[in-house]
Amino acid sequence: MEKPPVKRYYRREEESESDGEDDSNYVPYVPVKKRRKEQLMKLGRIVQLTTEASSANKSSSENEHDEESEEVWGRKFNISLLDQHTELKKIAEAKKVSAVEKQLKEEEKILESVAEKKALMGVAELAKGIQYEDPIQTSWKPPAFVLSRPETRHAALRQKLRILVEGESLPPPIASFRDMKFPKGVLVGLQKKGIRRPTPIQVQGLPTVLSGRDLIGIAFTGSGKTLVFVLPIIMFCLEQEVRLPFIRNEGPYGLIICPSRELAKQTHDIIQYFCNHLMTSGMPQIRTCIAIGGTPVSEAIDVIQRGVHIMVATPGRLMDMLDKKIVTLDWCRYLVMDEADRMIDMGFEEDVRTIFSFFKGQRQTLLFSATMPKKIQNFARSALVKPVTINVGRAGAASMNVTQEVEYVKQEAKIVYLLDCLQKTAPPVLIFAEKKQDVDAIHEYLLLKGVEAVAIHGGKDQEERSRAVEGFRKQEKDVLVATDVASKGLDFSNVQHVINYDMPDDVENYVHRIGRTGRSEGTKGLATTFINKSTDQSVLLDLKHLLIEAKQKVPPFLAELCSESEKYLDLGDSQGCSYCGGLGHRITECLKLEAVQSKQASNIGRRDYLSNTAADY
Repeated sequence: MEKPPVKRYYRREEESESDGEDDSNYVPYVPVKKRRKEQLMKLGRIVQLTTEASSANKSSSENEHDEESEEVWGRKFNISLLDQHTELKKIAEAKKVSAVEKQLKEEEKILESVAEKKALMGVAELAKGIQYEDPIQTSWKPPAFVLSRPETRHAALRQKLRILVEGESLPPPIASFRDMKFPKGVLVGLQKKGIRRPTPIQVQGLPTVLSGRDLIGIAFTGSGKTLVFVLPIIMFCLEQEVRLPFIRNEGPYGLIICPSRELAKQTHDIIQYFCNHLMTSGMPQIRTCIAIGGTPVSEAIDVIQRGVHIMVATPGRLMDMLDKKIVTLDWCRYLVMDEADRMIDMGFEEDVRTIFSFFKGQRQTLLFSATMPKKIQNFARSALVKPVTINVGRAGAASMNVTQEVEYVKQEAKIVYLLDCLQKTAPPVLIFAEKKQDVDAIHEYLLLKGVEAVAIHGGKDQEERSRAVEGFRKQEKDVLVATDVASKGLDFSNVQHVINYDMPDDVENYVHRIGRTGRSEGTKGLATTFINKSTDQSVLLDLKHLLIEAKQKVPPFLAELCSESEKYLDLGDSQGCSYCGGLGHRITECLKLEAVQSKQASNIGRRDYLSNTAADY
């Protein structure tokens, strides 16, 4: 058996030429440097970068540079370590910039995918392509001396009061109710309530609404948003009544939609208050009605049949009355959506679109809230005509009049610790809980301990809810225990302390809750929030950044929390999440968006398009 020929290495080319031996047994000689280089390449210690010219995307000067391919070695024997460090730093920074750009592009894609393609308009208007170009004209004009002021003076007043305003042909801000031309009855009513001068949102908002402009009003809780839409609607209805009195079954001229029954009732009471003061000063009667669940429809029908000027309603009861033709919106020219983001965001969007389709002409639309993320603002603008956006403070920011305390309390110790918390301030105190059963348990525990407490949640009947709210408002009861039905817009005077029995899943609800205290000018409030292991980390990060923004003390267990996305929080023109407004995450990690998308996915194929709730059919 023949042995295979032994290969002989490193034969030089000169040798192979000189002798006549067979060359198949020899491997060509490789110089030492070249062999060393090949070994290094195998070990991965050399990075070879080849740059190719791309004439389509680069300038001619860059093309000239890219025509030559370069090799960058891992070990640079001829370059100092300092220069190598500088170069590596530049490469790292370039990678960081590209990561930021990638994040922004990803967020743009997500925002585009969740953005509503259909405008927030009535189905009839969408079908016929009806679009209104100019705002509604009103007879109100600012005083001549206000109009004669230069624009720089108006801008200085806005800057002084920290009013951010966007829109075309902005109405001037007016810093006095008397200069806004309100009649004597309204001025007396304001004086009796202790309101002597307008708040920042009222300084810019009232002239805007009186001018007939559509409005998106964003201001912190307790800033006086209600008066911005209540006073103009009363003035417009008064003007209509003086010119041509309302006859039977005519109206309403103005419609106010609220997300909760308690907020609707509170708004109705404020309107009634000013209408009564106008009547005592010799003005005609302005008839108002309220349409909310849990109350007899007959009460509203009595007022509607006599001719109604202003109607305050919740979406469900209003839809029912419109479907049954108990009320029509043929004469309605003034629409207000209080806490508008909640209604659009929490599934009332189709109901709102359906309500819009009952209007028979152009309307002046006003949207108000303390928390309105960019996504909702952009969507809402589709329903408005040349809108003016007024922003006092950041949308979703907590009130600066409230001292926020966050305490770590174990789940089983929370109800007992409540009694200690109640000792912090004098009554009245508001306690919020997420679940109805928790509200009932806290209420029962406080009653057993001799505390004068009342409770409200969605499971109680309307009479019991109204009685509880009235008792607390008149300070006959010391503590009100409630779910989030009491967190939106309700105004209780002199609430000293708000206790969050649990941290809500949505930081916007937290902002609304703590806004029930520290509402009056010059008064301070206290908010205590219980958190523990059961609280979601994403919500805690939002809370941490909200506390930092409000210059509040951040407890150590919150300060230690951090996430990878925190380095991207200040990207672009918006801070935090552009979907839900949370400060501790970006839209790419938004749990609320994930929940909405999974809910939509689970509903695919289940919806009955022939049912009367399907507004599209």
